[in-house]
Amino acid sequence: MLSNQYSITAVKQIINAQGDIVTDDLISILLTDSRRINIAAEGLFFALSGRRNGHEFIAEAYAAGVRNFVVKQGPEIKLPGANFLIVDDVLSALQKLAQHHRSRFNLDVIGITGSNGKTIVKEWLYQLMAVDKNIVRNPKSYNSQIGVPLSVWQINDRNNLGIFEAGISLPGEMDNLEAIIKPNIGILTHLGTAHDEGFENTREKVLEKLKLFKNCKLLIHNYDQLLDYKKDIANLKTFTWSRNFKQADLYVFSETIIKRNYYLRARFDGKEIECLIPFLDEASIENAIVCWATLLYLGYPSAEADKRLERLNPVSMRLELKTGINDCSVIDDSYNSDIQSLEIALNFLNQQNQHKKKTLVLSDIFQSGLQEDVLYKQVAELIRSKKVDKFIGVGEALVKHQDYFEPPEKFFYKDTTELLNSLLALGFKSETILIKGSRSFEFERVSRALVQKTHETVMEINLNAMLNNLNYYKSKLKPGVKLMAMVKAFSYGSGTFELANMLQYNKVDYLAVAYTDEGISLRQAGITMPIMILNAEQSAFDKLIEFKLEPVIFSFGLFDDFIKYAQQNDITNYPVHLKIDTGMHRLGFEPFEIETLCDLLEENKYVRILSMFSHLAASEAAKHDEFTQTQISRFEKAAKKIEKCLGYKVIKHLSNTSGITRWPSAQFDMVRLGIGLYGIDAAVPADDSALQPITSLKTSVSQVKKIAAGDTIGYGRNGVMPKDGKIATVRIGYADGYLRAFGNGVGNMLVNGVVVPTIGNVSMDMCMIDVSAVDVKEGDEVIVFNEQHRIEELASQIGTIPYEILTNISQRVKRVYFYE
Repeated sequence: MLSNQYSITAVKQIINAQGDIVTDDLISILLTDSRRINIAAEGLFFALSGRRNGHEFIAEAYAAGVRNFVVKQGPEIKLPGANFLIVDDVLSALQKLAQHHRSRFNLDVIGITGSNGKTIVKEWLYQLMAVDKNIVRNPKSYNSQIGVPLSVWQINDRNNLGIFEAGISLPGEMDNLEAIIKPNIGILTHLGTAHDEGFENTREKVLEKLKLFKNCKLLIHNYDQLLDYKKDIANLKTFTWSRNFKQADLYVFSETIIKRNYYLRARFDGKEIECLIPFLDEASIENAIVCWATLLYLGYPSAEADKRLERLNPVSMRLELKTGINDCSVIDDSYNSDIQSLEIALNFLNQQNQHKKKTLVLSDIFQSGLQEDVLYKQVAELIRSKKVDKFIGVGEALVKHQDYFEPPEKFFYKDTTELLNSLLALGFKSETILIKGSRSFEFERVSRALVQKTHETVMEINLNAMLNNLNYYKSKLKPGVKLMAMVKAFSYGSGTFELANMLQYNKVDYLAVAYTDEGISLRQAGITMPIMILNAEQSAFDKLIEFKLEPVIFSFGLFDDFIKYAQQNDITNYPVHLKIDTGMHRLGFEPFEIETLCDLLEENKYVRILSMFSHLAASEAAKHDEFTQTQISRFEKAAKKIEKCLGYKVIKHLSNTSGITRWPSAQFDMVRLGIGLYGIDAAVPADDSALQPITSLKTSVSQVKKIAAGDTIGYGRNGVMPKDGKIATVRIGYADGYLRAFGNGVGNMLVNGVVVPTIGNVSMDMCMIDVSAVDVKEGDEVIVFNEQHRIEELASQIGTIPYEILTNISQRVKRVYFYE
């Protein structure tokens, strides 16, 4: 039996479960998501209850081939051949199983926690020591109550070092993670404000984090950070570093920038040592010092530690979805490759529905802890289970084991150069391409060749942040309330299928767009969920029916037109939605028209009303609460009349983004989530960390010029230099969506952490900023807006709303989608 293979009978005993065993299956894979199932036969599905009840997806997992389940209660219907292990707490059972698995292995384990830098330190330590050690670690940032047990489950007999990070957000969580990880060496990274909201004060949070180290033989930490916690760590042996206190074990006393590298000198063990770090930002410097201290404690000679640290590579924990050549989509994950992160990337590939063809470009996988034939059989089975259509393997090991792979199309190359020379012959067209490679293969060259070339102004969209916002609003809903996501106007400027794929994957109930052509684009991109069309037009009825889109009927004229069309085309019971005007006075049937509408709806066989809705005009504003309550009452009255005449119940929805937040009584059967998905809600304070902005608009400096006092800048000579200084011309203008109203100091941007004003008029393709007080050079990044320099600030600068800023961003601005 393999080291992570257990009989279901053994699992039952380990987690102290009830239930009958039908067949004593072997399990080796822990499953928590019915959408992410590969080798179902050896899978054990944990029906976790969080924002969604995992028991609702047992049938889906069973249909995928899973036959072993850990549940709180058995299913209502009999599933032949399935084993159900019944426990009081499913999450606790998952953690208990991982804890047992960890106890079987006698290996050194480094446990890492802190507010910031956990994942970077973990990945850098892997880079630094993988040549000497067979290391097991969390895939990406799997550091939660669920992520840690799934990570520890990877330990096998060949590993001699584990590096696991642990993240917490509430009191009482760390004990569970410590029991699973059981580290003998601890690392505390930077302590900041992340997750402060879950604790009464900073001390409570720090003490909770320190619980990870309660059984460690040593703790590595910044001497300065724990000065107030000496009594709390008195029983721990420590190895400290500091940039301020000489008594630290590693005292960094000199810091200098040399040719874009950071040169450090320090005292350690009575000697002066040095280190060169290939980064300049403060977070990277601190994280690198943590790694330096760890290597020194573990006995690496100082010269060898310096040599290895100098070769550190940036850590990219995010997948990037970009527009590719020949109508392709490119998922760029070209900086790391292991079987765990490959599975994560393949799951993301399978979320993409815009192209039927799925392609994987994969390099050899290093330091897996498995024998080559075992490793590549696992990789081949994973690729088979994810239904990859075209497989391109790069590297001598993949060439050697190419017979294991059986996709419809497969190609193998000994190195990246050979692949690049063959790209044209591979004929990429209308496919989604995942590029997944170990850093040494330099797959960024493949990415550059396959990504569509556009100018350097980029809008970045963080899909994880969008998912966070979606879950925030889901948490506000009463049981059974559905959610409709508004993705009109190119998803408020953020994309079409890219966001819709994520929403469909996460089981939103409905999508809504403004016009039929928007709905058609989503259907053509593989979106199958219901789509409501807010402004259906008579000229597009044919396409609306062809693509199974559901129109909103908001006037008698539109009602008559659609009924005539249905009669002429022998259509009956076509799903439509009714819009009621309760005071917004934009579109919809007014209260006095409801009786007439009911007369038309009675015994009407051509349409079936799926929902009726109205729109709150000022749900975010307390001063208009009386009017909002009036709208709610009007809607309830109209809905009651319409349902009575129809003789059946329909979905009723009224609340928009701010309505979800401020008016829980108005949720009815469904809510419509719009701008809140993108991290903006007028009813939620901007400093509330519950919502995360999902978009960043970035450009770069084209040129820097010294300008004398009194000289003018730009068209119309409206910009005048107040004193001797310098300006930077940046690659964004009103054709990109940076409006002329931002010119002449009204707007500002973020350059190297400093807010600088515009100067002169905004041109079509560029604008100028006053950078007299900033160290800046050509090519430097310029932030138009992001999570620090927020879009709400830009909107207030020109007296508008964030919606207008977002929807004005031109289509020529490249969108890049990040997913971790």
